Amino acid sequence: MNKREAADSVRKWLLSEKLEARDVEDQQALLHMHVKYPPSKRGHLFNVVIPKNRDLVLVYSVTRVDEGQQDMMKEFSTVSPNDWKKWLHDTRLDLTRADLDWVLHVGNKVQDTPGPLQAFNLSRPTWLDGLTQNDFMHTMRRVWLTKLSLIHRIKFQFGTGSGKPGPVDDWNKKKGQKSSRKSPTSPKQPREVDTDETGGFGRDFDPADWA
Repeated sequence: MNKREAADSVRKWLLSEKLEARDVEDQQALLHMHVKYPPSKRGHLFNVVIPKNRDLVLVYSVTRVDEGQQDMMKEFSTVSPNDWKKWLHDTRLDLTRADLDWVLHVGNKVQDTPGPLQAFNLSRPTWLDGLTQNDFMHTMRRVWLTKLSLIHRIKFQFGTGSGKPGPVDDWNKKKGQKSSRKSPTSPKQPREVDTDETGGFGRDFDPADWA
């Protein structure tokens, strides 16, 4: 399957599953779509990308952690720094076992103790020589269920939060670096789609709805 055939197939599969999707302008990709998954009012933002320079389809989703939950994490790390480090360590191990690629955005250290978990990015590539509807849809499902598992873990340990997305130090640094450079010719860069449009998962989001 070549890239054009893969793009046509992905569009057809999303339509057959009644998943809402829209194209995103991305100079680095042959196909970049925002997809709402699961197909319901509280579906989260997923990105489906076929890069121009890779023979694969990438599915990923980025989530910001609620501000109130981050505050609880800070308090927990202050009172029990070793337990907080173990929580992060166990989370990393579980994500590794999930057969996904992942990035945890953790706040700046305070006296050698990591800051709160501020955001996470879960992704999984499928190379075009193995791309089928079954593998693609199971990839969407696997990313979602792993995301749901981490949401459950955060809410169980740190509550429902305040309903407001918290800060992300890594993203703030990137914004600062961009502001020191000359203004780009295009007002929108592809990186700007790497945010979860649901605005986190505080009180408004109940993982039990998807269990």
